[in-house]
Order: sequence, then structure tokens, then C-alpha cells
Amino acid sequence: MKRSIVLLIVLLILCMLLISGCATQPVATSDDLSAYFHDRHFTASLDLPDTDDLFELPESAVHLLRREVISSKNYQQQSSVMMHEWLANYINASDGGFRYADNLTLSASDTFENREGNCLSLVVLTAALAKELGVKVEFQEVDIPPVWDRQGGFYLVNGHINLKLLPQNKGNVFNISTQSIQVDFLPERAMQGYQKRRVSRSTVVSMFYNNLAAEALVEGDYDRAYGLLKLALEQYELFLPALNTLAVLYRYKGLDSQAEALYQYILRVEPEDMNALNNYAIMLSAQDRLEEWADVHKVMELARIRNPYYYYGMAQQAYFDRDYQDALIWYKRAIAKADYRHEFYFGLSRTYWVTGDERRAEQSLKKALKLTTDEYNKRRYQSKLQAMRSH
Repeated sequence: MKRSIVLLIVLLILCMLLISGCATQPVATSDDLSAYFHDRHFTASLDLPDTDDLFELPESAVHLLRREVISSKNYQQQSSVMMHEWLANYINASDGGFRYADNLTLSASDTFENREGNCLSLVVLTAALAKELGVKVEFQEVDIPPVWDRQGGFYLVNGHINLKLLPQNKGNVFNISTQSIQVDFLPERAMQGYQKRRVSRSTVVSMFYNNLAAEALVEGDYDRAYGLLKLALEQYELFLPALNTLAVLYRYKGLDSQAEALYQYILRVEPEDMNALNNYAIMLSAQDRLEEWADVHKVMELARIRNPYYYYGMAQQAYFDRDYQDALIWYKRAIAKADYRHEFYFGLSRTYWVTGDERRAEQSLKKALKLTTDEYNKRRYQSKLQAMRSH
């Protein structure tokens, strides 16, 4: 089952930065956030999406939606079917109604047209459809274990958000089914046992802009990233993931003093924010401020060893150094932390192969093939699996 995720970004040099996801709710602060913006270092980006446009659907989509409602057999034959139930079936997210794409944060219109996106895209689309049908929604942030990924020169760690469709009143009609329905790429049973927090629409919009900013940062478009982060913080001034993103952006622009001021601000708001502590420690180390660095290093180390890509990196290094037994140990540790990553199993497979354990090599490669959703990797793994079998 694919895991639904909201995009987050962590610097490759273990400068871990939570873009969005399960962040601790900040306490109030009297600081004026405008002091932490530095417009003169950036060129205004002219193609930033308007907040209202995120949840807007084209007329063609609205007409199609209404035709689907009218023509639905269930709706015709059983007028007591509640609209939130109909909409949940129409979205059909956990059963292939929309394709999950973890690095695509799209507006409602684009998600509807492309039939793909990440979990935040699905949330925005569903909220837009619900509005057209008069169905109320609740946005939920879910405390699933972190899902680690990597894109280009960045680590990605993914949080999770979904929403609930609420049953509506139908005048004097008594409805037996009054349960809210969760819309998610994951089936609801997979969410059982995880804490959920209701979040506001403005927080969702902040997450959306922050995701787009992270994507722009990965692509090197710093001006667009800055504009998007300002929009995110206009929606929710104390959204710590966006503040972390902004500090990392300042580092990339060479604005170290501005980044440090922002890290210190974040840590006044939330003294135990792991991402700000880790980023700040990286800066202190680069500046040879070792006593200050030591104060946060223990916290950094705990964060580092929880990152499965730490173990993966160690495994890769051991493999290329031809320390194959060590590589096996490190790959297995990475898998113990994140058994959903296809590249971990691929690394394990090729290490087994060079050590002569062909059976385990094939088993691990089959697992990698099963886990990957990327067509390129599927073809690559299938080709290697075929070569193994013909060996």
C-alpha cells in the first residue's frame, strides 16, 4: 500500500528541516515576524498562486461532478444515500481513484485534471469538491512515523495529512448512517492507533505554500521559494516548518546572520524544535563555535540515528569500499528503520549477490521491485531480476 505524504525537506549534509507534517504546536510570542523578512535580497516572483485559486475548480469539473451525482445509480435508486458517502466513493483514493505522486503538490484544479498528486493535493481537491456539494470537512494532521525519502541533493521526510467528510443534515429525513468518512490514500484501518489533530484551513494553505517553496528550493528557484514562504507565513505566522524552510533558504543565499536570527526565534517559540536545533548546530559547526555546537550536539545525534538514510549512507560507503559484510549490516539497519524504501532492498540485493548469496539477492530484489512505483526503477529491477534468473 502506498503511503500518503505531505512533502518535507532536509538538507543533504544532515541539515534536517521539517517542511510540514507533525510539528509541535507553537506557543505565542510577541516578536514582530516582519523583522525576519529580507526582501532586498530577493526579486519578487510574479507567478505565485493566489490563495483562493488553490481550492477553485474549473467550470468543466463542476459540471462533470454534478452530472456524476445525477447519473449515479445509487443516488437515483436510494435517495437516502448521504452526499458525503457518495463523494467518498467518487474520490476512491485508497483504491486507485487518484494516483499517488509524492513530490507533486497541486491545486484542486490540477489534481482533478491530472488525477494525481500527494496527500496534500488530495486534501485540497476533496475540500473543493465537498464545497460544491455542500459537504463539510475537517482537516487532520496524522502522527504517523516519519517517512524518509531523497530527491536530488536533498533528503525528504514526509508527514501526513488527510480529511474527514462530515454527514450533513437532510431536513426531516432520518439517516441511519451518520459517521464521518476519512478520505486518504491509505485505508482508514492503517491510521488506527495514530494520533490525529484537527487543523485549520489556513494551516493547510500554509502547508501547501511551504511544500511549493520546498520544491522551488530543490529546483534552485530561490526567489520563488521566498515569495511562497511569505505567503505561507501570512496564513499562519507561527508555522514552524515554514520558518525552518526560510532559515535554510537564507543559508543558501549566504545570509548566515539572518538565518541564525531566525533559528534563535524558532527556538524561543519552541525550544525543543528538532529541526531548528539541527540546522543551527550545522551553522555553529561551520563557524567553529564548538562550545555552542556541543550544547545541541546530543539532540542532533538522536535525530541522526533515527534517520534511516544515515544507515543507508553508511551501507553505500561500505559497499563501495568492498566491506560487504559491513554493508549488509548497515542495509539491514536502514530497512529496520524504513522497510518501505525500495533502494534499501536493492542495495541489500546487490551486496548479497557479490557475496555469493544468490537466493537472498533475488528475494531482496523482488522486494525492491514490489515497493517501487517509479517506472524507470521497475524496468531496471525487472531487467536485473531477469539477468539473475538466467545466470
